Amino acid sequence: MESLPVLTTEMAIVLSIVVFAVFLFVTELVRVDVAAILVMTLLGLLIYVPSLEGLLSPDILFSGLSSNAVVSIIAVMILGGGLDKTGVMERVAWVILRFGGQTERKVVSLVSGTVAAVSSFMQNIGATALFLPVVSRISYRTGLPMSRLVMPMGFCAILGGTMTMVGSSPLIMLNDLIDHANEKLPADQVMDEFGLFAVAPVGIALVASGLAYFLLFGRRILPAGETRTVRRGAGTVRYLRRIYGMDAAVREVEVPLGSPLVGKDIKTVQREYEVKIVASRYAGKVLVSPPIEAPIAAPATLAVIAPPAELKHFIADGGLALRPKLKEFRHLLARSIAGVAEIVVPPDSHLIGKSVRDLRLRMTYGLTLISILRAGETIRNRLQNVPFEAGDTLVCHTRWDNLARLERDRDFVIVTTDYPREEQHPYKVALALAFFALSLGLVLFSNIMLPIALMTGAVGMIVFGVLTMDEAYRAVSWKTVFLLAGLLPLGHAVETSGTAAYVAQHLLAWLGDVPAWVLQALVAVLAAFFTLVMSNVGATVLLVPFAINLALAAGADPAMFALTVAISTSNSFILPTHQVNALIMGPGNYRVAHFLRAGSVMTLLFLVVSLVVLNLVF
Repeated sequence: MESLPVLTTEMAIVLSIVVFAVFLFVTELVRVDVAAILVMTLLGLLIYVPSLEGLLSPDILFSGLSSNAVVSIIAVMILGGGLDKTGVMERVAWVILRFGGQTERKVVSLVSGTVAAVSSFMQNIGATALFLPVVSRISYRTGLPMSRLVMPMGFCAILGGTMTMVGSSPLIMLNDLIDHANEKLPADQVMDEFGLFAVAPVGIALVASGLAYFLLFGRRILPAGETRTVRRGAGTVRYLRRIYGMDAAVREVEVPLGSPLVGKDIKTVQREYEVKIVASRYAGKVLVSPPIEAPIAAPATLAVIAPPAELKHFIADGGLALRPKLKEFRHLLARSIAGVAEIVVPPDSHLIGKSVRDLRLRMTYGLTLISILRAGETIRNRLQNVPFEAGDTLVCHTRWDNLARLERDRDFVIVTTDYPREEQHPYKVALALAFFALSLGLVLFSNIMLPIALMTGAVGMIVFGVLTMDEAYRAVSWKTVFLLAGLLPLGHAVETSGTAAYVAQHLLAWLGDVPAWVLQALVAVLAAFFTLVMSNVGATVLLVPFAINLALAAGADPAMFALTVAISTSNSFILPTHQVNALIMGPGNYRVAHFLRAGSVMTLLFLVVSLVVLNLVF
């Protein structure tokens, strides 16, 4: 029998650092990214101890900051930020709202399945955050409790990250960790890298099992929560109709040649009809909140807000054509760009005593005044000359970026708060999808390295204005980047010092002669446990070298064991320690007991399904 490796000083020190890192993650004495940087710095100092010079090369120490895995994660986050910035996710959300229906099973299937698909190409925490408002709106409209919708969505977001090699940080890191391990392996044991969709069968099976779990047993395992009263009047348009008795929907009309309106200025038209013109398009020039002195020309297109009866009168008198939906202004006046807001005039405002005409409200503030609520009375006609009073509620159509600027103006109190603070670029949606498809195509159909392929699409989005460089910086979770970069040197130290081989061979000797699938199951359980007490990135960095050495010692497939670790570090459902679980805990009004009840079965289901499919496919 081959003798077991002896514990050396280097191994003892590396094991001590591993224990110290786990201690920091479990106790949360410092943030996880700070803990990772601390560990990296500690390893750097040990390089200068004479007896430990071979522990880690100085070139390796900071290589994590430029590793393929780190660059890939940054690129994936920027790509996701670009899709979000152009409203792609919002469009998906509205489709779900439209076709989700009223039944819990149908809503859970559509929402959770969509989130799983989205999280396969972006960080699961980002996908969950994007869809939380959607779930809240669905709950508000259907009366279904949030507690019955949020946990299935969150769990499927985690499961969706296992469908591609860019869906989660552990899977993005895996090929880098395999490349490093290959440097010390003989040619006949070198492992191949995994392709983008190599894990798709495992991920699809996990998502399907998770959906089936909640569809079959959701009513028993999820808290009932409070059934909401269905609010059929939800939405800004219906709200304003109910409160003010007005219609604030934006409609598009065509002004033909020969229309009686041609030559009249906007001020005159708005005085003759109870109509607000919020945008115009003539000779290729588009104006949002056009000056009231501007004349109406033809052929032109106008975006107007008017009560239904007055709109019919306006169209008939002007010989206009009503379009069934927005076409010319669909990007400029999209829900993510502009809408109707309520603004209150405070007692110390400089607006008091002045009218729309005096203030040039459109030109100065970008506001199109629709009505004024004063002492319970709604004023809609001849608003140009009505002086403002303290306490007036102004109902205005405006771009959201204008409204965000007014929040810093002491002359206004903004009542409307649920609007996007950051400017979106829906007119760039085609570019965003094109660069996303380009990155995906390069990954699938070329030999270009993963980080270069992903960064091609990310840089393309920045250069062509889908998002600015500052917005790209904000899209990146630098906490995740430094967590990964700080822990990679520790993974290298575990491998190069022989610590991974030492632990693996001693564990194998202690277990005796057991089948390879038992060892693989043990690796999966260890990965799931480590993920509960530390980050999935940290668990992957520490366990992949151990799993590879364990497989080599047992004569099993080391690539299979490494993949088992990278997938099993997503098995985090029992406690709200995973970022996604922490995010959904508040909106779903969950307690730890709810995660224990629903997550314990999900954890076992994950282990069984992932191990069975891994062995069937690989």
